[in-house]
Amino acid sequence: MYIIIKNIFAEEMADPMTPILQFGTSRFLQAHADLFISEALASGQALGPVTVVQSSGDPARRARLEALAAPGGYPVRIEGLEGGVPVMREVRGVSIARALTTEQDWPEIARIAAAEAEIILSNTGDAGWTERADDAEPVFRQGMSYPAKLTQLLLARFNTGGRPIQVMPTELVARNGEQLRARVLALAPGFGSTFADWVAERVVFVNSLVDRIVSEPLHPAGAVAEPYALWAIEDCPGLVLPCRHPAVQVVASLDRIERQKLHILNLGHSYLVAGWLERGGEGSPLVRDRMADPAIRADLEDLYDREVLPVFAAAGYGDAAPAYAATTLDRFANPYLAHRLSDIAQNHKEKVFRRIGALLEWSAALGVATRQPRLSHTVRQAESFSS
Repeated sequence: MYIIIKNIFAEEMADPMTPILQFGTSRFLQAHADLFISEALASGQALGPVTVVQSSGDPARRARLEALAAPGGYPVRIEGLEGGVPVMREVRGVSIARALTTEQDWPEIARIAAAEAEIILSNTGDAGWTERADDAEPVFRQGMSYPAKLTQLLLARFNTGGRPIQVMPTELVARNGEQLRARVLALAPGFGSTFADWVAERVVFVNSLVDRIVSEPLHPAGAVAEPYALWAIEDCPGLVLPCRHPAVQVVASLDRIERQKLHILNLGHSYLVAGWLERGGEGSPLVRDRMADPAIRADLEDLYDREVLPVFAAAGYGDAAPAYAATTLDRFANPYLAHRLSDIAQNHKEKVFRRIGALLEWSAALGVATRQPRLSHTVRQAESFSS
């Protein structure tokens, strides 16, 4: 069973309580979770406002931080097709009450984690979870990975009474809640067995999956996104929802949704990037332009039919996966979104291993006999990729 608690703090408070502490300031979160919470706040269907935290320490992003929490919020432009009908509208994200940075505001962030937060939400990017030397330090260091910073915040909460708390990663990592829990539990014994036991027993780590193409940032804050949006949250004992919203779905298991997102939509993106890089990686082409090329679209359609969908059929997902692949092709061809391959290409090597390499491993485990030469070639290509 899951619950949602209506925010009881009046908007006019000078320093409102923020039961949601968010790590990550990406345009994706601005047009996804933060926007859903914003829309739900208007009808009293959200846990409460958000404190957003920049953890990279990049001073160039300070203007974005200030704009995120500015009066009146930030714009999100929704552009695309809904039921074949063109949609172009602008909405405002107003859920962010504070914007802080770990480099300058760590004591305040730790106070919020200890005293205010009911949920710690994150979307820190592919490199955010990478283990670092500073992770072994006993006190906070800016150079720590996100799991190590999270451990420090949980320790602050434990040391001030140890109320239960929920952690909701939205990074595109399979079983993201379980994986983050494992990372924190590996670090927790360094602060004593009692703290480690508290993390294991009183901190709820939730698996979730996010899906929306957010193609462009607006400056200093805001984004352009497609109409389609999904936040699938796996049910678990004690689950607290950050908000009720049409895009938020609580499901018994994420497996099918997660694999479709990772091994169809995300795989398609990385496959298009791989082809662009192999041809020299020049310019900054758009996904929609690639899909307008009949040969490239036909190749991607054939890749899905011959090398991807047979794996889903072998797993028993044959009914839903072809429809999702067809929807994905239409989303890629959205004529309104300027979704650049150069943006998708960030952390390309890691993405290929997770999106394509993992599909090949799943295929082998299922005993799929279908040949997958293009996917295998893409993985080999990524192995020699330097960044």
